[in-house]
Order: sequence, then structure tokens, then C-alpha cells
Amino acid sequence: MCGRYVLKAPRRELISRFRLLQCADLEPRYNIAPSTGIPAIILTPEGGRVLELMHWGLIPSWAKDASIGHRLINARGESLAEKPSFRAAFKRHRCLIPADGFYEWQQEGSIKQPWYISLATGEPMAFAGLWETWKTPDGSTLHSTCIVTTGANDLMRPIHERMPVIIEPDEWQDWLASTPEDAASLIRPYQPADLRKWKVGRRVNKPTEEGPGLVEEAQGGS
Repeated sequence: MCGRYVLKAPRRELISRFRLLQCADLEPRYNIAPSTGIPAIILTPEGGRVLELMHWGLIPSWAKDASIGHRLINARGESLAEKPSFRAAFKRHRCLIPADGFYEWQQEGSIKQPWYISLATGEPMAFAGLWETWKTPDGSTLHSTCIVTTGANDLMRPIHERMPVIIEPDEWQDWLASTPEDAASLIRPYQPADLRKWKVGRRVNKPTEEGPGLVEEAQGGS
């Protein structure tokens, strides 16, 4: 799964790296948690890319209330085309979710040890995502999103059995604009040699904690 991640790249870097036509103002965040506003990159009708803020926790258009989003922060890539909560978004509303890295927890005896995982290059990555539009009871529009996951690669497997789907830069447009059949071929574990990981302190366990110290390597345990 993916339940916490980091996005610290400045706005100008995101605009350049993802070739954005427009980008919402963003502050560095080192402990992004579900049920908050997160950035998602979508296509305009003309095919350009824009970054918008969306609610993390997918709310299908047919949902009776927003609480369903608490259960839909991730979507298993293997069943996107079949699951009622995801199949419409997979067909028509795919997005990229930019991130500098993500956290995962490994059971070590009686504690869960947090790890931080990023690209080996240190550049921002793009998670595969889905997004939806939901009409609130007062008639306004809410955009929501979720992160697509797949089985763990060799780097991640000792920590957790799942990981976010990370899309290669030369496949970003394919994920956003191709047919569902072609998009499904991009749902695979990322090559482990292109990722790095290290243990971090358990302060990250609290969603209210913030700051660059959260991604510093733990010294002598955590």
C-alpha cells in the first residue's frame, strides 16, 4: 500500500519536470497523509498537463457520501478494470501523483520500523493515480484521487508486500491518455536498482509531524 509520502520539490521544478501548463501553489510536505489535499496531474481537453489539488481518498461519482473515500486511498492495480469503485476512473480519469519519496513500515519484533524510499537519482517520481468528480450535498464539485499499487519488487519485499505503481517519465503520457488496455501494461513493480531506501525515525508515525528531519536516516535505530 501507500499511506504516507513526501513532496518537497519546488513548484518551478515540478513545472519543468512534468511539463505543466499550470501548477497550484505548493508548500514542501514531508508527511502527506490521507484525507488531505494532494497534488494530481491530469490532462486538459487539449492534451496538456495541469496540476490540481485533490482530496486523497477516491469518492466515486455514484457515492452517497464522502466517507467512502476513507477506504479508497489506494487501488490494487490488478483489479482496476473490475472493481466498481475504480473501473470508471481507470477508463477515463487517470492521473499522475508527483512525489519525492514514500514511507513504508516493516514489522520488527514488537515495533513497526518506518523506511523512506525514493528514486536513486533523488528526482521527483510519479505514482499512477485515478481521480473522480463528486457532487457534494450543497451542489459544489469535489475532485478526489487515489494511488494505484502493485506487488513489491525485490527492494521493497522485505518491508512490505505492496508498493505504489511508479510510472517511468517516457510513459507518463501513456498512463494519462492511452486506452485502458495499454495503461494496464504499465502496472508493474518498479525496477529495484533505480530506487534507494533507508530507515527513518518513528516520529513520522504521527500524521501531525512535519519537516525535513522526518526523511533523515535514523542513527543507531529509531
